[in-house]
Amino acid sequence: MGLTIGVDIGGTKIAAGVVDEEGNILSTFKVPTPTTPEAIVDAIASAVEGARAGHEIVGVGIGAAGYVNRQRSTVYFAPNIDWRNEPLKDEVQERTGLPVVVENDANAAAWGEYRFGAGKGHRNVICITLGTGLGGGIIIGNKLRRGHFGVAAEFGHIRMVPDGLLCGCGSQGCWEQYASGRALVRYAKQRANATPERAEILLRLGDGTPTGIEGKHISVAARQGCPVAVDSYRELARWVGAGLADLASLFDPSAFIVGGGLSDEGELVLDPIRKSYKRWLVGGNWRPVADVLAARLGNKAGLVGAADLAREPDPIM
Repeated sequence: MGLTIGVDIGGTKIAAGVVDEEGNILSTFKVPTPTTPEAIVDAIASAVEGARAGHEIVGVGIGAAGYVNRQRSTVYFAPNIDWRNEPLKDEVQERTGLPVVVENDANAAAWGEYRFGAGKGHRNVICITLGTGLGGGIIIGNKLRRGHFGVAAEFGHIRMVPDGLLCGCGSQGCWEQYASGRALVRYAKQRANATPERAEILLRLGDGTPTGIEGKHISVAARQGCPVAVDSYRELARWVGAGLADLASLFDPSAFIVGGGLSDEGELVLDPIRKSYKRWLVGGNWRPVADVLAARLGNKAGLVGAADLAREPDPIM
């Protein structure tokens, strides 16, 4: 199929990269992320044009945070951009003259990990991304499963706690309110406020108050043995593992791949997730247990996955 371009739309920058069929990024081009929806479309096209210079490109894959239709053309709804039924495929194709497909960004990252990262060798994997929120992707029988309308795998909005914490989606008790970077910071602040004597290391890394605690402080403090930081990771892992156990009942994958910023902490977060998963897995002592693996591609997964999905045939056909 040749070279394709993957596009990753971030909060501060839009990155486009030329990717070969082995998942290698050959060149990248970045532009600042504008503030208006129409300007963002123009910026995507500009990044694509910058990346394609000197390369023969056969297609473009765009990873967009939001609900994307099954035809991989329209963004139904994007939480952080004022896109509502946005015909993104047509708009970028018109500006670049290249074939374009649009994918949910978590789906794109999941596909990247399945094809070129931790999922190589597996046919059935479930990916979750632990970042500010919680996203995911489903690969069953070597196929990315988008659902009938294209909006499957919104794992972060599974309701884990009836009438629980209010979520940005408008519902209550969503999984990402208990298993995400935001949740981790909340756990640490609550514990530091309740028992400041157990949070000395953590508080010292910030401004000395629970309010000043940030995610980066929790990681450093946990590695230094701070009880509050360690307990906060354990609480996060408890919720992640419980959710994975539910997903195992639904999909029975051979592996779960954990990506996103929190996965960068390695065994600090993965080891307690595995223990929680085994604890909550129905029949866990008597059945095969899926591997829980760290993602390998880091923040390149979405770009690489989107580029590779540009080579995939139309899922409707």
